[in-house]
Amino acid sequence: MNFDNIIGQDFLKAHFKRIIAQNRVPHTQLFVGEEGTGTLPLALAFAEELLCGGNENCQQKVRKLIHPDLHFVYPTVTTDRIKKPESDAFLPQWRDFLKEKPYGSLYDWLSFLDVANKQGLIRVSDAEQLLKKIAVKPYEAAYKVIIIWQAEKMNNETANKLLKILEEPPEDTKFILTAQKSDDILPTILSRCQIHHIKPIPIDDIKQELINKYNFTTEKALKIAHQANGSWQRALDLAGNGETDDEFQKLFIEWVRVAFSAKKDKQAIRKLISWSEKLATMGREMQKKFLEFALESFRQALMINYQSAELAYYDFSKNKFDINKLAPFIHSGNIEAIYQSVTDAQYHIERNANPKLIFLNLSIGLTKLIHQKEKPLS
Repeated sequence: MNFDNIIGQDFLKAHFKRIIAQNRVPHTQLFVGEEGTGTLPLALAFAEELLCGGNENCQQKVRKLIHPDLHFVYPTVTTDRIKKPESDAFLPQWRDFLKEKPYGSLYDWLSFLDVANKQGLIRVSDAEQLLKKIAVKPYEAAYKVIIIWQAEKMNNETANKLLKILEEPPEDTKFILTAQKSDDILPTILSRCQIHHIKPIPIDDIKQELINKYNFTTEKALKIAHQANGSWQRALDLAGNGETDDEFQKLFIEWVRVAFSAKKDKQAIRKLISWSEKLATMGREMQKKFLEFALESFRQALMINYQSAELAYYDFSKNKFDINKLAPFIHSGNIEAIYQSVTDAQYHIERNANPKLIFLNLSIGLTKLIHQKEKPLS
């Protein structure tokens, strides 16, 4: 992965090339961006440029993820085969995953391992292994590069173990951390990093990439680019079979229909309990992705309500649902409360609260909010 392969992010690519050429590379950097925006591909391209310059043999090793001075730390889980998980134990699968989905999310990684119902963590054993690697001189390059993917998944013990080395690493070691949200990283870690915010990929860049790589028509590429919401991996998923989106659509439609009818339907609470139980059986990463889908669906209903239908690109027609009929019920009087309720649910899922109770509480709240009247303009 080199900078030419990165979709969009032109300003950051130029900046990174410049600081490498000028030998002004910070010892610890943090790339923060939503999934699919390119935090990990940027880290890989940065590592290749720093380790190799224009050396083709070196570049091939980095691209195959076998360069001896490039090291990775990432969330792992226990499996039937691995009872004491750490990054090195999953290295063959990690290499395969990056070749297949360099823009992939944590959910994609756990699905690749067939453990999507679990939550990945970066454990203290990873920190201990990393300290051993840092103690050794680089084998081939002038530097060792350590990429810590999904750094917010470090538990406190791991983060504290790495604090000192992140603040004062050896001169021959460079750290690149990636994360979706810097708020989820310990402040003591953040204070040791130079932070770069990775913006969503522009619609035009995604559209053009789809046209160039997959020969999509301009119309189809533009529709997918809008739905992708700045994420290349989401664009690829939409361009494929879209099975996850279809499942989310069905869950969302069932949810809002029951919530809407709750005043008249005596069985509504039982239906909401059943719906919450269904969501509770999913893995937590899947639950969070559904809530993101729900937020975007409510946002698009709001856009339709305020005559901005050109900004609404979800197509629910396959599941015989007309979002235009939902739109009048999503307005300035309830959108903030709906948004807060969903983001609160995401927060509690992150922290391992009971998912059945989270979704039931969220659903009961929606039955009230969806019938809330719009406040007149003062």
